[in-house]
Amino acid sequence: MKRILLAVSVGGVACTSYAQSSVTLYGIADIGFNYTNSAQISSVGGKHNGGSQFALADAHTTGLSGSRWGLRGSEDLGAGLRAIFVLESGFNLHTGALAQGGAEFGRQAYLGVASPYGTVTLGRQYDPLVDFVQPFTGSGTWAGYMGSHPDDLDNLTNTNRINKSVKFTSANYSGFSAGALYSFGGVAGSVTQNQIWALGAGYNGAALSAGLGYLNARDPNVSFYGNTPNKGNATANNIGSAGSATTPQSIPVYAGYASAKSLQIVTAGVSYTLGGGTVGGVVSNTRFGSLGSSSGPNPFGYTGNAVFTSFDLNLRYRVTPFLQLGTSIDYTHRNSVGADSGAKYLQLDLAADYSLSKRTDLYVLTVLQRAYGTDSLKQPAVASIAGFSPSATDKQIGVRLGMRHKF
Repeated sequence: MKRILLAVSVGGVACTSYAQSSVTLYGIADIGFNYTNSAQISSVGGKHNGGSQFALADAHTTGLSGSRWGLRGSEDLGAGLRAIFVLESGFNLHTGALAQGGAEFGRQAYLGVASPYGTVTLGRQYDPLVDFVQPFTGSGTWAGYMGSHPDDLDNLTNTNRINKSVKFTSANYSGFSAGALYSFGGVAGSVTQNQIWALGAGYNGAALSAGLGYLNARDPNVSFYGNTPNKGNATANNIGSAGSATTPQSIPVYAGYASAKSLQIVTAGVSYTLGGGTVGGVVSNTRFGSLGSSSGPNPFGYTGNAVFTSFDLNLRYRVTPFLQLGTSIDYTHRNSVGADSGAKYLQLDLAADYSLSKRTDLYVLTVLQRAYGTDSLKQPAVASIAGFSPSATDKQIGVRLGMRHKF
């Protein structure tokens, strides 16, 4: 990291005060080779054209850490208070283009105040589920974005950030901490339209750690999934697409539920560390509520609720100071919607990470997924490993060989 320290003194007739500021430049570059045995090329009426695919890609879509650069600053205000800010920009290393839909600081952008009791920040931020539960997932520690639950349906790998939000995160009290977030809808005449609120809490001990979180988004097609420059209003499907004669589908696991009036995610995680090994587990419940509202398009005429329940059990083990191995198994189930058969997804994640130095590592990730039933696009469910183009069948294998450098 490159750190710039600024000492500022302000003199007056009656007194003199001193304040110290610091700004840190930091970032990650992560690029690698991707392979999948089946990726859609086009899709019309549930009939898919696809094939195997090799690609060079940034980690933003499949790897360990999406490439980014950022500035993190702090100024001592006295009396135990500090002004803080973060500006963090994601980019695709293989093209140089901005990530997060073209937002200049799409990963994080906030300003706030820190005190001995906690921090209050305002801007575009991570939600408390990411803060308190993500560390217990395989995708949040060693499996990368491709190790998410199918299409990252519960956002535990942070596909979506929260705009226009106020966030409080408490200090750590003997291992316990908590947080809350509120995002203003900003719609004239309606306090609740497009609003988002979330809560989280956790405990970090020497061996045992746990966390839980809750998120509620109104009109999620706009407020939660439509908050980057490349997204549209309520008439557009900001989650995904059903494909065309020239394009593949996108996010088939839940793209059909853009008309939900609300999105609710409840999740909890736990881990236990013994020696070089850590066992973790996560459960999440994701509900797209009141389908058929005017919050988004509804081409399939859905009503009612679509409810996903996901479980994952993961293990990572540090074989040597330089080599870490990881594996997890994930199971996701969705209820019947519109008299369909429901859907199930079974996924196995495998990973190996070798450190060349404190800042640079090489890694290999492998994900195998099988889909059952009927997905949100009212078709026989296709496998859809997060970050890859959906499979043309109910099975998909994704492999990534990557290199990451932190600065």
